[in-house]
Amino acid sequence: MSGVRTIVLWFPDWPVTALLRARARELDARASQEGVAPDAPIALVHGNRVVACSAAARSQGVRAGQRRRDAQSACPSLVIAPADDGRDARAFHDALRVLEELSPGAQALRPGLAALRARGPARFYGGEEAAAASLLEPLRGSGFADVRAGIADGVFAAEQAARLAGGAGTGGRAAPGAEPGARTLVVAPGGSAPFLAPLPVSALGDADAGALLARLGVRTLGEFAALDARLVRDRMGTAGATLHARAAGADPREVSPRVPPPELAREIALEPPLEIAEQVAFAARRTVEEFHEALGAAGLACTAVRIVLVDDDGRRSERVWQHPVSFDAPATVDRIRWQLQEAAGEAAPGQVAMRGGVALVRIEPEAVDAANAHQPALIGHGPNERAHHAMTRAQAVLGHRGVLSPRVGGGRTAAEREVLLPWDDDAPPDATAGRPWPGALPAPLPAEVFREPIPVEVAGAGGAVCAVDERGALTAEPASLSGRPIVSWAGPWPLVERDWDAERARCLHRFQLVDGDGGAWLAVLSPAGWALEGRYA
Repeated sequence: MSGVRTIVLWFPDWPVTALLRARARELDARASQEGVAPDAPIALVHGNRVVACSAAARSQGVRAGQRRRDAQSACPSLVIAPADDGRDARAFHDALRVLEELSPGAQALRPGLAALRARGPARFYGGEEAAAASLLEPLRGSGFADVRAGIADGVFAAEQAARLAGGAGTGGRAAPGAEPGARTLVVAPGGSAPFLAPLPVSALGDADAGALLARLGVRTLGEFAALDARLVRDRMGTAGATLHARAAGADPREVSPRVPPPELAREIALEPPLEIAEQVAFAARRTVEEFHEALGAAGLACTAVRIVLVDDDGRRSERVWQHPVSFDAPATVDRIRWQLQEAAGEAAPGQVAMRGGVALVRIEPEAVDAANAHQPALIGHGPNERAHHAMTRAQAVLGHRGVLSPRVGGGRTAAEREVLLPWDDDAPPDATAGRPWPGALPAPLPAEVFREPIPVEVAGAGGAVCAVDERGALTAEPASLSGRPIVSWAGPWPLVERDWDAERARCLHRFQLVDGDGGAWLAVLSPAGWALEGRYA
C-alpha cells in the first residue's frame, strides 16, 4: 500500500529562526535594543536543558538534550534564550502565508514542518521537482533562507526525505538546479519502503518505541517493517501498529489542508488626514460596520478590540479595549473617539501624543467568542439590558470616564479598596485585592465610603481630649461625636506605614463608633484630627 504523493517542507532549526525573526521585529520597534547575529551560536532552553540550537552551536559541541551548564562549557560564547512554543507557532504563520499564496492546501504538521499534496502543484508547475523549486524560491526570498523539500509516498517518507535533502538518500535523487540553502529530495513512486529501510528507528520520533525496539535488537526501520504486523499490534498496541505501517512506507495519514482563518481586521486610510475626533469617528463608521458584519458572518462576537491610529507623521496610538459582553458597531466607534481624545491629551495625559491629523484607522479583533454565547436570554434579561443600554448611552455623551463603576482593589484603608473604572471596561481582576494587607481594617466593612473624609470632633466624658498616646492607649474613652452621645465604640486599630520616609509616612488609628441616633461610623484619628471615613448600614 503506497501513500498519496506528498511534498513536505522542512525548516531546519525552526525555533532558532523564530527567535531571530522575533528579535528582528523588536529591533524595528526599538532601534536601541541590541540584536542577535544570525551566525551566532544560539541555544534555546527549557527546564534547564537545550531543546534546540543553531548550526554554529552544534559545530562547537552543543546538542539538544544537553544540560545548560554543559552546553555553556562546550561553547562559552553561547547565546541562551528561553524556548517559546507560542513564538514558534506565530512565526510559522508567516511561512504558511507565503506558501498558501503559491499553492493552497498546506497543512502545518508542527512549527517548522508543512505538508501538501503533490498532485495539484505538480500539474500546475509541470512536475514534482519543478513544483518544489517553485515553492522554495519565494520562501527564500521572504527571508527563510534554509528550507528543504522532500517528495515521497506519504507524509512520513516525505518528511524523512526533506531531512535528508542534499545527501545520498537511498532511492532518491536531488532535484535539478537545487541550491545549497534550498535542497530537494524526491523518492520515486513506490520506493518509500526501500528508502526508509536503512534509517534508524529513532526517525520514528517515539523515544519509548525506539527504546523498546533497541532492546529487542531492532535497529533500522527495515528490520522493524519486516516484523509481523499482528505481533507488533499485540505487543505495542495501536500506536505501535501505526509506527510499523510508517516504517513499511504505508503511512496512513493524509494531508489535511489548513483552512486559513477569515481576515477580520479592517482599516481605512483617510485622505486628507482628519484632525477632529468626531470627523474621524464618522469617517470610520462604515469600516466599523463592515468589521462587525465580517464577525457576524463568521459566527463570532468580539469581546476585545485593538484600535490602531496613525497620524500623518507616522506616530501610532494603539490600545486594546475590553468589553464585559461584546462590542457592537456604535460601541466600537465610541472607542475610536475616546482613544483619539486620550491620544490628544484631553482625557489621559501621558498617552502617545498625536499632533497631526489621523491618516489611518485599523480595527482588529483581539478576543472573540461564539456569537450564540452572547444571545439575550428569554427570561431575566430585560432590566439588566435596559440598564446596560442607558449607561452606555450616557457614557457616549459624557466620555469614556464619564460613567464609572466601582471594583474592589487592594489597600489598607476603605478608600484605597474602592477602585473606580469606566463603565463597560472589562478590566482584569486586581491582583492585589486578594493579597494579605497587614493593618487593614477588619470586618465588617462600611457600606458607604466618603469620597472626602468629614471632619468631626470626638471627645471624652466631660469634654476631655480623646486621643491616642505614643504607646497606643486612649487618653479618654470616646463619649461624644460632634455633640451627639456615643453609645458604643471599638478600636483603635493602628496603621503605621513607611515611618522611614518623611514624605510618604502615615500614622492613623481607626475606630467604629455608634451614636445615640443609631448611626454607625468609621472614624479615623490622624495627626490632622478626627474625621469620618465611612458609614455602616
